[in-house]
Order: sequence, then C-alpha cells, then structure tokens
Amino acid sequence: MTSPQLPPNAYTNAPQQHPNLILGSLQLLFWLVFRPSAWRNHLKRIDPILDTDSSLIILLRQERWQNLALWRLLIQGYFILPILANLLLGLVLWMLGEPIPNIAFRVAFGVVGGVAVTVAGGVTGGMAVGVARGVARGVALGVALGVAVGVAVGVARGVARGVARGVAVGVAIGVALSVAVGMALGVAVGVVKGVALGVAFGVGATIKSWRPVFSFPFLLVWNYLLYRLDKGRNGKSPCLLRYHSAFWDEWQRLHLPGLDEHLLFVIAHNPIEGKAALEYLSTSRQRWAAQAAQIELDAHSLEAYSDVEAIRKAHRSLVSSELESEVSPLLRIFSRISEDVDAALNQASAYNQRLLLRNVADKLNLQLQNFVRSSDKYTVRFYPIIKSWREIVTNYVDELAKITELRQEIDSPYIIGPPLTQEQEIFTGRDDIGLRIEQLLRDRRRPPLLLYGQRRMGKTSLLNNIGKLLPNSIIPMFVDLQGAPSSASDHAGFLYNLARDMEKSAKKQGVTLPSIAREVLKSDPFTYFDEWLDKVEQALEQNTALLALDEFEVLDNAIAKGRFDEHDVLGMLRHLIQHRPRFKVLLAGSHIIEEYQRWASYLINVQVVHISYLKEAEARQLIERPVKDFTLRYQPNAVERVLQLTRCHPFLIQLLCAEIIVLKNEQDPSIRRLATFADVEAAIPEALQSGGFFFADIQNNQVDATGQAILRFIAAQGEGAIVSCQTLLQQFPYADITFKLLLQRELIEEVDDGYGFQVELIRRWFV
Repeated sequence: MTSPQLPPNAYTNAPQQHPNLILGSLQLLFWLVFRPSAWRNHLKRIDPILDTDSSLIILLRQERWQNLALWRLLIQGYFILPILANLLLGLVLWMLGEPIPNIAFRVAFGVVGGVAVTVAGGVTGGMAVGVARGVARGVALGVALGVAVGVAVGVARGVARGVARGVAVGVAIGVALSVAVGMALGVAVGVVKGVALGVAFGVGATIKSWRPVFSFPFLLVWNYLLYRLDKGRNGKSPCLLRYHSAFWDEWQRLHLPGLDEHLLFVIAHNPIEGKAALEYLSTSRQRWAAQAAQIELDAHSLEAYSDVEAIRKAHRSLVSSELESEVSPLLRIFSRISEDVDAALNQASAYNQRLLLRNVADKLNLQLQNFVRSSDKYTVRFYPIIKSWREIVTNYVDELAKITELRQEIDSPYIIGPPLTQEQEIFTGRDDIGLRIEQLLRDRRRPPLLLYGQRRMGKTSLLNNIGKLLPNSIIPMFVDLQGAPSSASDHAGFLYNLARDMEKSAKKQGVTLPSIAREVLKSDPFTYFDEWLDKVEQALEQNTALLALDEFEVLDNAIAKGRFDEHDVLGMLRHLIQHRPRFKVLLAGSHIIEEYQRWASYLINVQVVHISYLKEAEARQLIERPVKDFTLRYQPNAVERVLQLTRCHPFLIQLLCAEIIVLKNEQDPSIRRLATFADVEAAIPEALQSGGFFFADIQNNQVDATGQAILRFIAAQGEGAIVSCQTLLQQFPYADITFKLLLQRELIEEVDDGYGFQVELIRRWFV
C-alpha cells in the first residue's frame, strides 16, 4: 500500500487557490499579514479569486502593492493586535491556575471587545472627519448669513449708515461665532483622530519588531503540540510539520526550539516530505534547523558504516557540500579517509592493502589527537565516529595479517599497473638519476629538463618518489598532465587545475601554498596566474620549486586540437623558466623534444635525463628483498633466470615476480617459500597474459605494421638469437627508418653485425 502523495505546495510559500469566496478571502488575509513576500511572488496564482466581486478583491485589483502596505498596517492594528493581546492574557491566566472555561470566555470577550473598540475608533475617526468638514462649511454659511442679516437691518435704519454698520456687525458676528465653533470642534476631532491613527499606525508599523517576541510563547506551544501529534501518529503521511510556524510565519526571526528534531523525525518516517521541508528551510530564517538536521543526518550515516567495505563508499554519498556549514571541514576529513580506504582496498595483494591501511590508521590517530585539542563544538559529536573508524580499520589490518599467517601465504608487495607512490616501500634504486637531476637543477643556466624513457620504465614512479632522492631545499610539485589540467576546456580551467595539483603536491612535502579561485582566473587567466606565482615564491622562502609535468605529450595533443593556444601556454612555461629562478621545470614523457617541434622552439637547451633499466644490484633487491620481512626466498639460478627474462626492466620484474608468488601460494606449504628455476619458467605464461596490456601497447601504439613484421621475424629465431643486418635487409629492404625507431624504442639492440631483442619476455610476446 503506497503512502499518500505529498501535496505540491505543502512546504512552499505559495497561497493555495480556493473556490469558496469567504475561505479564499480569509486565506488572502492570512498571506497578506504573515507572508507578504509569498503574496508578492505568487499574486498571479489567485486569478480565479480575482474574478469575483468581493470588496477586498476589488480593492486588491485596483490598488498597487505599495498601497497594500497601508491596509496591512490597519489590519494588524485593528485585528491582529487585539487577538494576540488576549491570547497572551489567556496564557498568563492559565499559568495562574484560572479554570479553562473562564479563560476561554475572557479571551473571547476580550477579542470581541478589542476588535469592537478598534472598529469603533475607526468609526469615530470617520465621524470626526465629517464634523471637521461640517465646521468648514459652517464658517462659510455663517459669513453669508451674517452679511444678509446686516444688509436687512441697515435698510430699515438707513440705507447709507445702516448698510455699512449691518455689514460690519454681521460679518464680525458670523466670523466670530463660526471660527469659535469650528476651532473647538476641530481641536477635539483632531485630538481624537490623531490619537487613534497614531496608535493604529504606530502598532502596525512596528509589528515586525514586537510581534515575533510577542507571539513566541504561543508558537512554542503550537509547534510542540504538532510535534507530539506527529510522534503519536508515528509520522503518518501527511505529516503535521507543514503547519509548523516556520512554514507560514516568515517574520519570526527567533530560533524555534525543537524544529530540527521535528524535521529529523519527518525525514526518518517520510523522506519525501522531509526533503521538501529541508529544502525550504535551508533558504528561510530558520535555516539553522536545516543545517543542524543535515549535520545530524551526516553523523548518522557515518555511524552506520560498520566495516571497511562500507567506509570505502562513504565519500560517494557524503553530502558535505550541499549545505556549507561549520561542520563541513570535519565532513571533508571523513571523505578523504574514505577515499584512502577505497584506494587501499583496490590493491591486488593483501600486503599492499595492509600497508596503505596502516597509513590510514595513522591518519585517524592524528585526527583523534586534533579532535581532543580542538575547541570546535562539533568535534564532540564526531569524535566517537572517527574513533570507531580507527578501530574498524585497525581490526581489519590485524585480520588480514592473521589470515595470511594462518594460511602461510606469501604477501605480494608488487604493484602491477599504477605508479608507485611515496607510501609504498617497494620503490627501489634510481639514486644515479636523482643525483643527475640534482646537478642539473643547480646549473646557473637553469635549463629545462626532460625525463625520457619508454613506457612502464618507472618515470611516474620516480616523480612520485623524487622527494626521497633530492635535498629538502628542493620542493617537487608533481602534475599529471593526463589528468585535469589537459582536459580543461579553456585557459582558466587549465591554470586552475595546474595550480591545484601544485598545491596538493607541495603539501605532501610539508609546504603550504596559497590557493587560487577559478573565478579569479576567468577574466585574465595568465596575468592572475603570474600574480599567484609571486605568492608561491614567497611561500617557498629559501627553497626551490621543481615543477614536474608528467606526460607532456597529452598537453601537446590538446594544443594541436586547438583547445589551448600554443603561444600562451608554452610562452608561459618559457617565461617561468627564464624569469623565475626559484622555479625549475622538468618534463617527462616517452618522446624526445625534437619529435615535438613546437616545444623545441619554446624550450631552449633542454637537458635530457634518460631513465631505462634498473642496475643489476637494484634489480636483485627488487626480486629478493622488495620490502622488509619478505618471506619468499629464491634459489640463485631462479634469480638469474628472472634477470635474463626481464633484463632488469622494473615493470617486467614486478609482473613476473607477482605471478611467481601467485604460483607459490597454490603449492604445498612445505615448499611454498622457496622459488626455483622451474617456478620461474612456470610463471612466464601467466605473466604474458596478465601483462597483456603492456605488450599490446608496444604492438599497437609504438610500432607500425613494418615494425611488427620485423619484430615477429626476429622473435621467431628463438631466445637470444641475433639476426644479421644482411638477412634483415633482404627481408625488409626499405625499412631503415623503422629500424631506427625500433632502436629508439629500446625494443631491439645492435649486436655485432645484427639485431636482437633487448628483453626476452617481449620477444616471447611476439612469438
């Protein structure tokens, strides 16, 4: 059985149309007094009523809204004031113990009497106006009569003397009598009318100041009764919250206690009505209740997350931005924790899950300490939640460790696919590259740098961890151009995303950069971005910023499509290199600058840092001791076989070793923790399959059809085979350019007078 539908205007500020003239007029009167803004906004919705001949409607039709203010003051002074005064008197009598029947009689009598007095006052005022008009007419009439009488007497006593004297006497008497009478009546009427109108207009004009306070106790009782009735009906739809004074008294500026509780109750039992009420209140004088209710709803939802699977989804449903409030920073903390838990659980191995979840637990411990020191009133509400989350994450980490130990499984620390981050211990080697970059950064000529290497050679992993290889005075600011910057639709979006990524990366190094708003960049993006860089230099103090732009080819593609202007973007980079000595620029990609002519014309004297295979010692460490307490051991010939198959390629070592661990975990525990030569060979097919995306990228994106044919021909000759140049030229007579490309891509190498594959695993893919 479905619940009744919510009336469309139950929680809106629009007066309802009513076919009955009397009820319609009363409704208009209510909205005119309590909701004048709603009356203005929705005047057109009462068109059916405007077709009637009611005197009130005729008045509303003829007078403009400015004149309605006068009528509202009269209504408030003559009707609303007596009603509110007698209701307050009734409340006082009830508190003094007066019987309810007596109170009802007195309130009713007082209301009727008050309305009668005010109406009588209005009538008196009208009569006074009439008397005043009569005085004026009497003066004129008296003068006329006096003149006439004087003329008549003068004729009798003598034409000349009598007329003059009669006129003088008549005029004097008539004027004196008329003025005396007129002044007496005018003063009396003026006093009465002035007092009456002064009281009426004074009360009406100040109603916004005194009525909210005057009516507050009645509204408390009314709203409390509605809440109790709603609870008694168990929130049955339609809820009585719609009759709460917050929805019809827009002048009530005082907080209405209990409104947030009533709102939460309705949301829990009738979500549709509750949401409508929440949306209305968020823009009203009682918006505090909407904010308090939203905060409590968020707290309830956070408390409901009882395991890590629920916590990992919290950031998707957390609505901290819907109603910006004092608690928004706390909600953003929970959202970031949820994102970190989600990233941890996305790791393929239990080891890496534990590693990242331990970092999450450390962050939660830090937040708990901050909560204890904080004076924020909301931390008391959210402290138990963040404490509960810490316990959930810590317990899950312990469970993973127990399961691994119980099963005697080998934890796999290897990362297949995403680049290595600062938190992952497995990053190995590259000290020589770090030293080379540091030397170039200290070059007074300030040349731009290019970190060049083939795909999956570890460029992004190096940039993520370069802070470990450089002095503390160099602050890396890593920006992935595959992300938001290059996908922006205009220059303002590009620069905003660039600045945001720089800010995030610097924060990981312990440096806080000033923020910049997207709106600021819209009018003149490059000028304001340059001003922002001035502030960044101040924040750097004596440090040097290394702006590392990964995958610069993606930005070049956006420029080629016309989304960004070449001169503006590349000119900005050149200006930064030449005129800001505190900034160093490092590009990273799988192409050299000469392959992109537009970049070569802007970036002069680019110094290339080549990243290729690991050193043999670094590769052995990655195989045998990738992390502390690694439980798998290798026979010497097994290690040598891994080196032969991968040629110390960092991605391929991780790919093959991860498959070896999967294979060993399927074996009997008695032989599980020792890898043999046979285990390495058995893992090769699985590695080729799971790493198919890497090999397919070489085949489909890095070489053309001729290159594929050459690679297949060489691969067919067997492991370690070297095919002579003469044989290859006979098979591919016009492929000189293709051979150069294959050498540049580090797929083949020249050995004596022939060519062979550099990496055995890649050769096996092309077989």
